[in-house]
Amino acid sequence: MKFGIDTFITDQTMPPAALARAVEERGLDSLLVTEHSHIPVRRETPWAGGPELPPHYYRTYDPFVGLAAAAARTSRLRLGTAIALAAQRDVIHLAKEVATLDRVSDGRVLLGVGVGWNKEETRNHGIPPERRGAVLDEKLAALKEIWTHDEPEFHGEFVDFDPIFSWPKPVQHPHPPILIGGESRPAVQRLLRFGDGWLPRAKTTPEEITRTRAWLADHGRSITITACGLSPDPAEIHRLAAIDVDSVTFTLAPPSDTPSATLHFLDQVTAAISRFR
Repeated sequence: MKFGIDTFITDQTMPPAALARAVEERGLDSLLVTEHSHIPVRRETPWAGGPELPPHYYRTYDPFVGLAAAAARTSRLRLGTAIALAAQRDVIHLAKEVATLDRVSDGRVLLGVGVGWNKEETRNHGIPPERRGAVLDEKLAALKEIWTHDEPEFHGEFVDFDPIFSWPKPVQHPHPPILIGGESRPAVQRLLRFGDGWLPRAKTTPEEITRTRAWLADHGRSITITACGLSPDPAEIHRLAAIDVDSVTFTLAPPSDTPSATLHFLDQVTAAISRFR
């Protein structure tokens, strides 16, 4: 089993380069960061964590710029998103951003994607919230075309372009792993069609993970599983190790703590995983 950190990077957290260096120095395998382009002032969609949205949601860095800084200070750490809101992004720009990050990091990128929960945020990008899953699916299909063809073209409902030149291509072949977030039926269908890996949340039961893995195998798919959102509790790790989950990530939260608190959390993680290595 591999171990990593998932977190927000903001203007109030430890800088991403320093954080990534600290994560790598402790022998962890990955750093995954989340994304919000913005938070609407008038918010209607409830947040699953409670009535008040924590301050760090309002202040997130662009994930790919932050991870580029992290790449410059590390040599081994896998760098990715959990999750990027790819439906909200222009897919041609996204293809170039991720491929560029894969080049400058020597092939260490993981692209975790999902539909997101904030419907007003989605709507501000010109996407009807009820169609955001369909938009994401189409953009993932187009993304793969751009990465794997010299003169890609795509014609769909939401993405439509004639043959284009788009370089660089990613280092990883055929492209950086695409990890699908979510446990809903549409998310699992997306995983079947487009995913190289799955990002279930820590609250997902071992039974659900086992059932989804078996369903994918019945459809001829074998994917990696990275459970996100753990606390540094050996019992939680053991629960997922028992069903051969490939990776887990521990949530560094609240991310606005001081650097010393961040380093203390990383040391707690290191101690918790020692018996599993």
